[in-house]
Amino acid sequence: MDALFPVANVLGRLLSIFSLAYLMPIVAAIYYQDGTTAEFVAAMIISLGGGLTLYGVTRSHYRELKPRDGFLLVSTVWALMAAIATIPLLLVYDTMSFTDAFFETMSGLTTTGSTIMTDLDHAPPAINVWRHELNWLGGMGIIVLAVAVLPLLGVGGMQLYKAETPGPMKDSKLTARIADTAKALWLVYFSITVLCIVLLNQAGLSWLDSICHAFAALGLGGFSTRDASVGAFDNPMVEFVLIVFMVIAAMNFATHFVAMRGRDLRVYWQDVEARGVVGLIVTSCFGVALYVWLEGTYEDYPTALRHVSFNLVSMATDCGFASQDFDKWPIFAPLWMLFLSCITVSSGSTGGGIKMIRTLILAKQANRELTRLIHPAVVNPVKIGGSAIPNNVVIAVLGFIFLYFMSVVMLTFVMILSGLDFMTSLGAIVASINNAGPGLNKVGPATNYAVLTDFQTWVCTFTMLLGRLEVLSLAVVFTPQFWRK
Repeated sequence: MDALFPVANVLGRLLSIFSLAYLMPIVAAIYYQDGTTAEFVAAMIISLGGGLTLYGVTRSHYRELKPRDGFLLVSTVWALMAAIATIPLLLVYDTMSFTDAFFETMSGLTTTGSTIMTDLDHAPPAINVWRHELNWLGGMGIIVLAVAVLPLLGVGGMQLYKAETPGPMKDSKLTARIADTAKALWLVYFSITVLCIVLLNQAGLSWLDSICHAFAALGLGGFSTRDASVGAFDNPMVEFVLIVFMVIAAMNFATHFVAMRGRDLRVYWQDVEARGVVGLIVTSCFGVALYVWLEGTYEDYPTALRHVSFNLVSMATDCGFASQDFDKWPIFAPLWMLFLSCITVSSGSTGGGIKMIRTLILAKQANRELTRLIHPAVVNPVKIGGSAIPNNVVIAVLGFIFLYFMSVVMLTFVMILSGLDFMTSLGAIVASINNAGPGLNKVGPATNYAVLTDFQTWVCTFTMLLGRLEVLSLAVVFTPQFWRK
């Protein structure tokens, strides 16, 4: 038990820092005079007080974090932050249960974009700002943000960074120090977000809607200020801007950093993941649009291309915006989009799922095994972008893929046992573990997750966290070996 105190000490510091996030909705509440200022101030005080208390009680137990501590911390910090983030929702909506509020905030922080809330068009502006700020903070990872801040408090961050950062190539650094790496990534993230806000405003959205949707687009969170999501605006230019920034957010932010630092766009072509992301998305958009048009869903191909492109990019990048009820399209289209949510985005992006790099490694490994059947003595290393991938990385990818698909299968069966039909169960679990937002059937883009029972809601909440921490980082905490000395 004593080993938990150092983790609790850092958790207290993180909770104190997280309390600063309430400043943005407080400013929004004051500016719009929406009557929620007191609720957000109270939430800020509780968060700050709880963090300082936890830090003070465990102060004497401080020590440098070990790798095991890092995994435990990233598992608990997401749950605690989501729990604390429910306070303003519970205070403003007195009929909302903790289950629904926790689902909403976990969806925000994990950038899933699923929602149980209705009448968003008339929600207090500060509430929408809060929901979308959770998307934005979760996008790059509140842990990575803490890595840039904790060194100032005397706590090292490498263990946290390795446990939270997505993708198999976690040991590569952009700068000499891990804190500088985190700061560099946040600078890129912030700069691109500001550009998106300005362009959305120029495209016709209000500043509030521009800020909220830019936060959701860069975090690939998919929350909206409208019940009908982006479809409420019916604005092709807004959809185009969001498509561009969703694709940007689906790429490795390390690539963006290198491109911006060197002012060289050729970096994107040299990134094998970026080529894979763009190639798969563009091919799918044109192909699915042709299929949907030929099936008679839309009168002409340009209209089909517009609607398919936006919704397919949104699902493929695990964002979760919607402009059409794609659940009513011919079944191949929504299933293909759900499949794309599993594999499309790059490692080091704000998206979820298996990631493009793992998909490429798995495909190369499969090809290597086929080659060995024909030429048993051949030396055929797995290469990505001309570089050989170490066998330990290949093995780790295979282990991840197994756990990922077994999680999908088992959790889908749990949802079916709880009374849901197969398509809704599969759609909800795949969308949750990929942090993609809308699923299929009862949890499709025309409805939301409010139709689920409390038990089903908790299953989806756990699945969102499992996906955000890329299965392994959370699963390892539940193994007996983790708790042995």
